[in-house]
Amino acid sequence: MKKIVVTLFVLLFSGSFLFAQCPYKYGANEEDSLKCLEQLTNFNMFNKAKNYGEAYPAWQYLVKNSPCCWDGLYTNAQNMFQNMIKAEKDSARRERLIDTLLYSYDVRNQAFPEKFSKGYCKGFQAYNILQYRSKTFRTDIDKVEELLNMFIEAVELDKENTQPVIWDKYYQLAESMTKAKRDTSYVIEAYGRATDYLDISINNSLAQYDKQVEVLDSLTNLYTTNKIDTDYLIQLCKKPAADTARQQKFVLNYRKTLAKIEKSVAPYASCDVLEELYAKKLESIKDDISAVNKVVVTMAKGGCLTSPVFKDALLIQHNAKPSRTSAYWMGMLSLNTYATNNDKAEIDAAINFLQEAVRLSENNEQRADANYVLATAYMTKGSYSEARNAAYAALKANPNFGKAYILIGDLYKASGGRCSDGIPYDTNWAAADKYSKAAAVDPSCASEANAHRATLRFPSKDELFRRGLSAGSSYHVGCWIQENTTVR
Repeated sequence: MKKIVVTLFVLLFSGSFLFAQCPYKYGANEEDSLKCLEQLTNFNMFNKAKNYGEAYPAWQYLVKNSPCCWDGLYTNAQNMFQNMIKAEKDSARRERLIDTLLYSYDVRNQAFPEKFSKGYCKGFQAYNILQYRSKTFRTDIDKVEELLNMFIEAVELDKENTQPVIWDKYYQLAESMTKAKRDTSYVIEAYGRATDYLDISINNSLAQYDKQVEVLDSLTNLYTTNKIDTDYLIQLCKKPAADTARQQKFVLNYRKTLAKIEKSVAPYASCDVLEELYAKKLESIKDDISAVNKVVVTMAKGGCLTSPVFKDALLIQHNAKPSRTSAYWMGMLSLNTYATNNDKAEIDAAINFLQEAVRLSENNEQRADANYVLATAYMTKGSYSEARNAAYAALKANPNFGKAYILIGDLYKASGGRCSDGIPYDTNWAAADKYSKAAAVDPSCASEANAHRATLRFPSKDELFRRGLSAGSSYHVGCWIQENTTVR
């Protein structure tokens, strides 16, 4: 396979080689340090003014002589080069600018490896090659595949830390290869990586969000108990508030990226296609749990829960290393099996797996979801009190989880036959409260909650009169429910 060669003949780096370390941040002596600080001032001034032609010489000097002086040299470089490359009319100079941009990612990894990882830099090198040199290999399928492998290497290096834009370009290139070679494995494998790593990205950000929310809650508690004043509260809240906003943005961007990929992969990833692809691979990858995980997540996302290949992969995954994901899907598999053959043992198995999924959950979103499905399993079994407990556990993790309130309402509605206290439909009054609560806390499920509420039947005025009740008065629903409500 032909190699994508980045020709580095930029005079800036005369006989360039990557430095092993940075013994001096600004320079070896006072004169060098003063020169460095002068060029830093020039770069900042001209870059902010978008005078990139003047900013570039200062950038060249700093990268050559003081590459570790400031990480902003590199965070600002992409935008500077994009503008310079776009404006450059001379093709030879344009190519040299592209070379320098690509080379700058090697330099930044050497200078600030904790901020600019190898995977990050490899990904943006591939991104820029695709952006600026795609015409040179558009008809050469080997070069396209070489670039695709560059994206794959970047993703496997950075894993859950891969940037959304890199995922986007990687998947686009994988789709191009699928169309060119008529081989769906390219997009399926890209989708498998995305569902695996992006789920981790989302969960990590959610976990960080939860931690910062706890910090904010503790600070609020200090304020409400008069242990800190308003000014100090505002000061202390700045960082965790900024962190929660940043993590929310990460979650949003990762979810948008994953949703886009899931939409694009749909024509290629029917259950029949996934089953055929993974049935051939499963035996050879059964000892590679990471690869098996990708099969499980991909097929689960594709809705292929009844596939024997999914079941086989899931069993390999769960037996090797039980996780929240494997326990959750084992529970879902048992629920689906029960729906098919009405085997009561499957309900008990589902409950056990889902309880395990709750224990292994790493953030509140996972806890809310696992507890909610556990509640549905208990409800299916007829264990209403346990179902309500699980639903409230979901609400503890996410107080705005409207579906959990709907489920509790459904439990109360279904209890009429076992709980009537001589008042027809009295359990429906308690159910109505939960449906109304669901609509109030979660507008996204308001229509569903209102539809459930519309199915409720209430006693007639005559029935209320005969029992000495009037609409609007307080009433206590007994049995297992034990809630105060309002007569309707």
